[in-house]
Amino acid sequence: MKDSNRPLKSNYILGISCYYHDSAAALICNGEIAAAAQEERFTRKKHDSSFPTNAIRYCLNSQSITISDVDSIVYYEKPLLTFERLLETYLAVAPRGLRSFVRAMQVWLKEKLFIKSELKNQFRALQKDFSSDKSSKLPELLFSEHHLSHAAAAFYPSPFDKAVILCMDGVGEWATTSAWIGEGNRITPLWDISFPHSLGLLYSAFTYYCGFKVNSGEYKLMGLAPYGKPKYVSKIKDNLIDIKEDGTFRLDISYFKYHRGFRMTTRKFHKLFGSPPRSSETTLTQFHMDIAASIQVITEEIVSKLARSLYKETGITKLCLAGGVALNCVANGKLWQEKIFDDLWIQPASGDAGSALGAALLGWHYHLEQSRIVNPNDSMKGTYLGPEFSNDEIINYLKKVNAPFQTLEDEYLFEKLAEILDQGKVVGWFNGAMEFGPRALGGRSIIGDPRNQQMQSLMNLKIKYRESFRPFAPSVLEDDVSKQFEINKKSPYMLLVAPLKKELCKEMTKEQQDLFGIEKLNIPRSSLPAITHVDYSARIQTVCKTTNPRYYSLISAFKKRTGCPTIVNTSFNVRGEPIVCTPQDAYRCFMRTEMEVLVLQNQILFKEQQPKIEKDETWMQEFALD
Repeated sequence: MKDSNRPLKSNYILGISCYYHDSAAALICNGEIAAAAQEERFTRKKHDSSFPTNAIRYCLNSQSITISDVDSIVYYEKPLLTFERLLETYLAVAPRGLRSFVRAMQVWLKEKLFIKSELKNQFRALQKDFSSDKSSKLPELLFSEHHLSHAAAAFYPSPFDKAVILCMDGVGEWATTSAWIGEGNRITPLWDISFPHSLGLLYSAFTYYCGFKVNSGEYKLMGLAPYGKPKYVSKIKDNLIDIKEDGTFRLDISYFKYHRGFRMTTRKFHKLFGSPPRSSETTLTQFHMDIAASIQVITEEIVSKLARSLYKETGITKLCLAGGVALNCVANGKLWQEKIFDDLWIQPASGDAGSALGAALLGWHYHLEQSRIVNPNDSMKGTYLGPEFSNDEIINYLKKVNAPFQTLEDEYLFEKLAEILDQGKVVGWFNGAMEFGPRALGGRSIIGDPRNQQMQSLMNLKIKYRESFRPFAPSVLEDDVSKQFEINKKSPYMLLVAPLKKELCKEMTKEQQDLFGIEKLNIPRSSLPAITHVDYSARIQTVCKTTNPRYYSLISAFKKRTGCPTIVNTSFNVRGEPIVCTPQDAYRCFMRTEMEVLVLQNQILFKEQQPKIEKDETWMQEFALD
């Protein structure tokens, strides 16, 4: 007789993405997201593409299991289909692109073509580390498709039982843009646009042309766009891209080189705009700002038209977004303002890292055909899915490196921090579990006072060591968001841009309106100048008491002291490095910058009390992980 009270055996499914960029691992238990992290956070190599050994170790350790306890491993794409695309693409353009082809084939013939064997070897090595039982069988190894993994990451954790799904990125195996319907536990394809016609690669081509790094600098291009005017929209439409009324598009591939070479654009592209690509670190001119503004307008038009045609085609009132283009929060904000759909949900880890999660969820819902429980607030747990550290662990580390600190209970800590922020000081905030995805959301954040006119330039130049034009985001109490911003929707993952309330804005003089480019930066546009971009917008994070209670309490304490329910939030890292993961990473970053205060859970550290240390490689090693 079956024992109805007997607990069901836990089913663990591990999803991984690797060998392109942003490697990651995600673990689900009986369909619930248990843990997820990017490999870069452990190796300290930004956008690390290697096998995610450390991320997998973290996921397994978080549940006190080994590889042998995992039922299935799901890889996020099908490498042989990608290999097929590479061969067909190079054959189509031969003999051009020969050097690129030879280099790509060397990698594929050595590693990627035999990825199934490579993955099994990596997991066997992990298995030996976790267990002395060498006879244990490896878990079942499954392969998803790239855009299906994106679609799964977008839909399965969403708060919708039924939705249309739009995925937009550079390229998967063949698809660059795809549409799906998600209902219950099923995801059904509608249509796709195939390589080389790609909105993601078009945006990356302009990223490259403006002197930023492809696959990491696209958000810089988005941040630069408001400083310019979209002068080149017609030129782009007349030459580079044919946009249909339904949002589908075709590129004139003669202007691009990404399909056959090491660069993104051709001489024909440079001739069209009258200038070669900008060299990295050289001066950004008004021309580059106008270029950025123009491609941003094109992107927004395509996203809007695709959304409208999907609504018309399906009649479904909910939309989910994923893929790298879904991180374009300006386009997302415009899409929400148009009210095409009743509701919108965007996967916070929209890039390839999030595909590890999508792959794992496919293993549960698609492969095992398990039903789906819809969480009305979504199932991402605020993306706080990474490592966390106890006060005892933090105290032991600080004592080991002789770092002076004080320990304060939450009530006194938040009150003290509100006072510190009110004084205009910059604080490193290390709290709870690390976020999964590219945004710091109050777990690994650098915070400040948004009312402070100098805060943006201080954080950019003295803390983050990055371009002065880059805007900062506000973290605002969820209940107060519509009092400060023109939006009535929760935005917990910092993926929507919205204008500030008119009553908070300051009107510019005629002389100020006539200024160009970066000259606009130092003009206060609102009573919250540190988070107000030059177009009076902000990239908003709403903070919920149930999801991140300590971060919520900190902002509440700041509101109680100042009347302002908003603080500045930027990621806890310096330019060129991943967001910090451990207390060691946080202390190292704190000591290398002009940050004045560091909070590690309940420990507060003041810069003036810390030992004076020469910032050389020896110092770096001294505070490294054991």
